Amino acid sequence: MKIGTPLSPQATRVMLLGSGELGKEVIIAFQRLGVEVIAVDRYKDAPGHQVAHRSHVIDMTDSHALLNLVNQEKPHYIIPEIEAINTDALAMIEKKGDAIVIPTVKAVQLTMNREGIRDLAANQLKLPTSSFAFAKSLNELKIAINSGIGYPCFVKPTMSSSGKGQSRITDASKVKEAWDYAASAGRVNKGVVIVEGQIDFDYEITLLTVRAKNAKGDIETYFCEPIGHKQVEGDYVESWQPQPIHDVALKKARDIAKKITDALGGLGLFGVELFVKDDVVWFSEVSPRPHDTGMVTLASQRQNEFELHVRAILGLPVNTSLNRPSASAVIYGGHDAEGIYFAGIDQALNVPESDLRLFGKPKSFMRRRMGVALASADSIDEARLRAQKVAALIKPSL
Repeated sequence: MKIGTPLSPQATRVMLLGSGELGKEVIIAFQRLGVEVIAVDRYKDAPGHQVAHRSHVIDMTDSHALLNLVNQEKPHYIIPEIEAINTDALAMIEKKGDAIVIPTVKAVQLTMNREGIRDLAANQLKLPTSSFAFAKSLNELKIAINSGIGYPCFVKPTMSSSGKGQSRITDASKVKEAWDYAASAGRVNKGVVIVEGQIDFDYEITLLTVRAKNAKGDIETYFCEPIGHKQVEGDYVESWQPQPIHDVALKKARDIAKKITDALGGLGLFGVELFVKDDVVWFSEVSPRPHDTGMVTLASQRQNEFELHVRAILGLPVNTSLNRPSASAVIYGGHDAEGIYFAGIDQALNVPESDLRLFGKPKSFMRRRMGVALASADSIDEARLRAQKVAALIKPSL
């Protein structure tokens, strides 16, 4: 692998489609290896825009805008970081050989839509999943629930992230409200929702799975230690690593993760979400990119999830080893306003073994993720307490 000098004709160029807080860390990891990065997002001054060599604002669902930008910038790699992208345009780019789409166009198309990935996992690969159905109307949703899914159940858009549009409903009186919320909150409104039966599980994990080249140049699958996480309204609020898990369940989790990522193909890091009860494991979702719960690896691992993603993409060796038990806790905006500031940072960073990422998003919302607290300790319980304390000491203000 050769990497040219940034901003020269020999540069190795990468374009990120979506440049939020996760994309920002990916950009930094690329730049540490001398890669030239172009950050694209739907709004100005996104976190990744603030650190990239160049930035652009376009509607990434517009095929003409996307194709024109790729023709202008001529990246060697295109890395989709969000769901709202015109995948037909990506397929044209990949077919012409203009750039390598990470991990593959097929993977992007399947994982951006819960309908595609659930069909692959449950119907083609025969992986264990929750009961599920898809509905194109409120009436179809009611029929799906009443004919087998039952209550409680979850209603989600087929295209969304970070819990947007997700509802847990326990009786028929909430079905219309859940339909309206899911139909309005999807990244790209396809008029389809998924309804999933609730699984009786002990805990859920994210298993960061890396497809990277070994010393012989062959693609090999590597696993990070399982990440446990807590969700509120479908959005992660805490994560920790390692999550204790039985050896039998860990082997099943790794088998499931390898099967789904092998089917998707390509190189890079995947966030595979799984439910675990005793030694039983169910597949939930997969994203072909760094995962929000994986921000804990900024504190816990020898190479964090962003460095692993970048190294895998470039064909470089990876190391998934754990350094120290660690935890993360989300910092919300707490205000609907632009240009807020954060107080209490000095007190927060007096917490032992603590760290902090403030994302630099130009606009805050009450429940918008504006930063993440990080902490390490001898035990997961102590690391979680420390991360929670750091987050509580940060005071978003107007």
